[in-house]
Amino acid sequence: MNGKYLYFAIAALFGVLSALNKFLPFFLLQVFALYLLYKYKRFSALQLTSLNVCFLLFFFIGLHSNSINKSIISAATTTFSLQFTQDPKIDGDLLQVQAVEQRYNESILIRYNIPSEQEKMNLKTEIFYQRLCTVSGTLEKPATAKNPNAFNYRTYLARKNMYWIIEVQENPLKHCTPLKPSPLVIIKQLRYKGINYLESHFPMEIASLSAALIFGDRNLFDPDVLSAYQKTGIVHLLAISGLHVSLLIAMVFYLGIRFGLTRQFMINFLLFLLPIYVILTGSSPSVIRSGLMIFLVLITVKWRTRLKLFPHDAISLAFIAYLIGSPMVVFDAGFQLSFAVSLVIILSANSILTDYSRNVTRMLATSLVAQLGALPFLLYHYFEVSLIGIIANMVYIPLFSFLYLPGLYLLFFIQLIFGTTPLLLTKFFLAIITVANQLIEYLADFTFFHFIPGRPSLIFLIAYILMLSAIFYLWESKMYPDRMVYLIFLSIMLIISQKSWNWLSPYGEVTMIDVGQGDSILIHFPHSKGTYLIDTGGTMRFAEEKWRERAEAFEVGRDVVVPFLKGKGITQIDKLILTHGDMDHIGGTFSIINELNVKQILMPAVVEPSSTELDIIKEAKKLNIPVVRVSAGDQWENEENRFYIVSPEKNYSGERNGGSIAFIAQLGGISWFFGGDLDQAGEEKIIQQYPHLHIDVLKAGHHGSKTSSSISFINQIKPKVALISAGENNRFGHPHQEVLERLEKTNTIIFRTDQQGAITYKFYHQKGTFFPYLP
Repeated sequence: MNGKYLYFAIAALFGVLSALNKFLPFFLLQVFALYLLYKYKRFSALQLTSLNVCFLLFFFIGLHSNSINKSIISAATTTFSLQFTQDPKIDGDLLQVQAVEQRYNESILIRYNIPSEQEKMNLKTEIFYQRLCTVSGTLEKPATAKNPNAFNYRTYLARKNMYWIIEVQENPLKHCTPLKPSPLVIIKQLRYKGINYLESHFPMEIASLSAALIFGDRNLFDPDVLSAYQKTGIVHLLAISGLHVSLLIAMVFYLGIRFGLTRQFMINFLLFLLPIYVILTGSSPSVIRSGLMIFLVLITVKWRTRLKLFPHDAISLAFIAYLIGSPMVVFDAGFQLSFAVSLVIILSANSILTDYSRNVTRMLATSLVAQLGALPFLLYHYFEVSLIGIIANMVYIPLFSFLYLPGLYLLFFIQLIFGTTPLLLTKFFLAIITVANQLIEYLADFTFFHFIPGRPSLIFLIAYILMLSAIFYLWESKMYPDRMVYLIFLSIMLIISQKSWNWLSPYGEVTMIDVGQGDSILIHFPHSKGTYLIDTGGTMRFAEEKWRERAEAFEVGRDVVVPFLKGKGITQIDKLILTHGDMDHIGGTFSIINELNVKQILMPAVVEPSSTELDIIKEAKKLNIPVVRVSAGDQWENEENRFYIVSPEKNYSGERNGGSIAFIAQLGGISWFFGGDLDQAGEEKIIQQYPHLHIDVLKAGHHGSKTSSSISFINQIKPKVALISAGENNRFGHPHQEVLERLEKTNTIIFRTDQQGAITYKFYHQKGTFFPYLP
């Protein structure tokens, strides 16, 4: 079976996905794969039967995993007996730590808001392991996705067998008894102490990089630097990978041999060391993958007369072993990227990469191979790929491999042994890391190189994989007729296929995005003939003590609106309509105008703009984005769709909500009223000016507050549908019951983001339908 384990890994993958995702597509893919193996690889009946057995085995493994993927803890439980299983994370005044509830043997996440700076300092020095603690708290379900393509935290935790978050009101270490330490806990404790040691003995730039490369922990990284690594597509270098593990194992093996130990002893020692190293470095998918592969290779060396293992066999067996132990990991982005990139490099090593004898060209080819292998998974999880990553890899892979990795290990061990490090050495690494971080942040701003077609559907994922397979086949086949022509054609198709599909789509949409307690509405026209964004949401900021501040506080524009738009492949906003100056409507604007191509900003023609509006105008000027002040009477058209601004009057000087941009749109075959936070006085002016106004869809003013949507206004416009954007369990009590009753009396259908998530009206020409994201 040497050389054929890859086909068993594919059968195992299809089996698990058939059970955990969709049965029919992956069952048909398995049948198609068997046909190809029979037709072109001449597999025997026994071999095909073995592959079917593998498919069925993993299908039942997936079914079993899915059947037990549920909580047995009652929602009414308030007292818990916990044993902590992971390092705690302290971010500002928030402590998060994973634990196992001993009575139910179920994993759970603990959250605790730290009340004082002194307690925070104490918690940073505490060891959470080797304790059994009793805590009281309230069980809460993790947040679920409320917008299309949004990160679903509940599903993410469920795939890690965690279903509840405990909100505790007092220090979770207050009522604890010591436990007898286990070897696993001792290793985890060493890791936690090692990370804290780095943080307290090195400058943060060195400590954060050392923690990532030595212990597999990225929590010390500056969020902006980490974001730059992600945007340029080289964040994989911050994860402990096969290259890191191989270099470390080779170094230990070499030192052992130099000290006179036998090869057999060193192999046995490394087989013992590998599992410890995997735990010590955080047991991420990339570490487990590389650890399993090297473990299998060492086994074959140990049994060299009985077993021979090719590299693609090693990764295939590692994949199968990983799925047996944790079938749900198949949905993990790190798992997918680690195995996909490693596999394409292994398969290319003896066929494609051997054609490049010079180091620079081989490195460029390897970087391109890795980027192509990662492409479908990067697009699915992050909606974009940075093409500049191909160049960045060529600079940063040698930097990490030959300078950072050995150098930071050296610094760490010198500090451990002597209690100090030479100042010259520390300054050298600090200077190199600072320059490299500045360079990567500079490269991350090259948005021209960002490929953002949106999240691919299953059909497009399969199409990408087929096109990539064809590209690799042609790249490898030296004698194929018109090889370069086909390669160029497939490369162009790879880039334009999904973008072209987006452009060809005859459907338009109006989506009220769930931004919590705020407003943001997308209008996207068919065939990409225009995109408008009405408001951007925003997060209210209050002055806090320094120690309470989070490393990267939640920001609606960056964390909700931009991913939502990129998930749809939208990179250009033709009109950004900012209805008024309240933070919950325009606070996310800075992320929008810096991440996307905004052609024009519309603001209300008011006498006294808010400080946030003035800041937006300054930033827009830097980015050469024209800002247009609009008032009642302004209008424009887009194909058969028309927009009429009915408020505010020019040079409005009253209360800010009353100065909101309010406009009527004839859009998708129906009439809409978008009024920001327009108050009842503003509504009265509009119906006096337009006494025969009737509206099909009303965007309820001020999140359903009783200061808007007056009885006279509702009775005159007689909306068929009302859209209310309000935060779940918001402290203002929006939408107000009185407003809901007014709308119900006119038989208006009400859609609410706090209950139904994003609300989308999808239309084709002059007809459309509403789709709430949550049922």
